[in-house]
Amino acid sequence: MSDPILLRQLDGPVARLTLNDPDRANVLSEAMMAALSQALAELAADPAVRVVVLGAAGRVFCAGHDLAELTAAEDAAAGEALFGRCSALMMAIVACPKPVIARVQGAAVAAGCQLVASCDLAYAVETARFAVSGINLGLFCSTPGVALARAVGRKDALEMLLTGRFVGATEAAAMGLINRAVPAAELDAVVDEAAQAIAAKAADAIALGKRIFHRQVELPLAESYALASQAMAENLGFDSAEAGIAAFLER
Repeated sequence: MSDPILLRQLDGPVARLTLNDPDRANVLSEAMMAALSQALAELAADPAVRVVVLGAAGRVFCAGHDLAELTAAEDAAAGEALFGRCSALMMAIVACPKPVIARVQGAAVAAGCQLVASCDLAYAVETARFAVSGINLGLFCSTPGVALARAVGRKDALEMLLTGRFVGATEAAAMGLINRAVPAAELDAVVDEAAQAIAAKAADAIALGKRIFHRQVELPLAESYALASQAMAENLGFDSAEAGIAAFLER
């Protein structure tokens, strides 16, 4: 039997998902997107899971869509449906109540770059490269651009989208596409440190905070503050917050 296209491992409160199609550069095929979507839905509902780490096997993190599947689409409606399934996957990452951390060991291209941009945090090896290079094939990366433009500045996003150029991990960190570029030998330690730090916090506060963060950044300033104020007032009533604040005041 062939290995599963997506590997799952539970390490205490940290769930690890690994794209496992290295011979095809871990493309976001229909099968891969379905497996990822199902795994995310199950992990989102699992109270034992506090953090999700998304990594990949082989040299490439993710080369984007399966171009053979794209060209096999019979008409525009079929193509739109395929991109819609990919968009739903990216939105599921954002909507997941558990923070999702990208562990990037190699190149992330087109929808692969979109995948990194959609994650809450991302750490990459110094040799990783990132691109939304569909324009080099005559296909502007409009859907990857949605996530990219929410992770980096507009001019950085448009330069990548319009030119198709690859950026290194150090530049990607400066843009805000990833949190940090690190030596390969340090990647797992850096990812694990972040995952364990998050896992040690109150899960209900993390879930509320992530949801409100992604909502408020899309709103006008006054609406953002109104939403955030409501969330903080709600959070004050959580048992975890009451216990934490009481312990602090008793010091």
